[in-house]
Amino acid sequence: MCTYSIIGICVLVWIGELYVPGVASSVALTPDLAFSEPWRLLTSAFAHSPYSILHIATNMLMLWVMGRSLEPYLGRRDYLICYLLSAVGGSAVFVLLASATASGTAVVGASGAVFGLFGAQLAVSRHERMDSSGIWLLVGINLLFGFIVPGIAWQAHLGGFLTGLAAGWLVLRGRASGRGGWAYPLALLVPIGAILAISAGLLG
Repeated sequence: MCTYSIIGICVLVWIGELYVPGVASSVALTPDLAFSEPWRLLTSAFAHSPYSILHIATNMLMLWVMGRSLEPYLGRRDYLICYLLSAVGGSAVFVLLASATASGTAVVGASGAVFGLFGAQLAVSRHERMDSSGIWLLVGINLLFGFIVPGIAWQAHLGGFLTGLAAGWLVLRGRASGRGGWAYPLALLVPIGAILAISAGLLG
C-alpha cells in the first residue's frame, strides 16, 4: 500500500533529521524559500519536528487510519495523487497566509496532506451516501487544535483539507465520466499555482 510507503518515508526522514546535520533545515518550508527552492512545498510534508515524537506519531496514526480505508477505494494511483496534491495545496495556502502576515516561520509535517485525506473521504462519503458526521467531528477537533495550540500550521491544515476535498470530488467526477479519475484532480495545479503567484506578489 502507498500508505505504508509514505509512513516509511516519513519515519526515515525523521530519523535523518535526528542524526544527520542539515537534514531538518534542508526540507522545512518558509514563505521565501517556497520560490527559490519550490521542492520544499512537498519535502516539508514528509518531515516532522525532530524534537517531538508526538508530532510524527500523531500524523502517522491519522495517515494509517485514513489510508487503510481510502486507498483501497480510490486505488493506489488516485489515492497518491490526492495525497500529494493535498500536501502541495496545504503548503501553498500556508505560504499565502504567512506572506500576508509577514510571518517567516518554518513548518514541517504531513498534517496538511492528512487533512487532505479527510477532505477526500468526505467527497467519497457524499458520493456513496454514507454518514460523514464522524469525519466532520475529526476535522473540527483537529482544526480547533490548530488554532489553540501554538506552533501548529493551521493554514496548511485548511489548505490541505480544501485541496483534498476538491481532489476527491474530481477523481469521482472523472470516473463517472468514463475517462478515468486520475487526470481530473491535476487541474488543481492551476489554482495552486495562482495562490503561489499571489504569495510571490505579497512578498515583493
